Amino acid sequence: MVYKEIEGEKPKRKNPLIGLVLLLISIALLFTTGLFGFVFGLLHQLFTKGLRGIGEYALKIAISIDQLGNVMMQHLFNLIWIKKGGYKFGNRDETISSVLGKNKQLEMLTSFGKAIDYILDFIDPNHSLNSIDYFIEPLEETL
Repeated sequence: MVYKEIEGEKPKRKNPLIGLVLLLISIALLFTTGLFGFVFGLLHQLFTKGLRGIGEYALKIAISIDQLGNVMMQHLFNLIWIKKGGYKFGNRDETISSVLGKNKQLEMLTSFGKAIDYILDFIDPNHSLNSIDYFIEPLEETL
């Protein structure tokens, strides 16, 4: 989400290394506690909601990983999957499929982007179009 400046306040300057330090801490936490949290979550969902709960839990994790991929792969995907002027990858609140769907509607997919979309459609018909999230606040860079 892009936060707008409060009128009359100067934007705070941030140390550029903070993002790198926080990334390293989050990776360390994922590797040290992630498996325990995942297994606990599966068991919790199984005993509170049954198999349906496991499916819901798995879908939430899949969407989160997809959003991570959208951020991590944004520069590559913007270069090889969409034409210049297309709707950009990189919004941390959006999935890769949502961005593909928006670019499909805009007819801004490259041949490679169309191939990826075709594979997803083969697995799940109209996947990218059905995945479009219309309630994502676009980042300045995506406008």
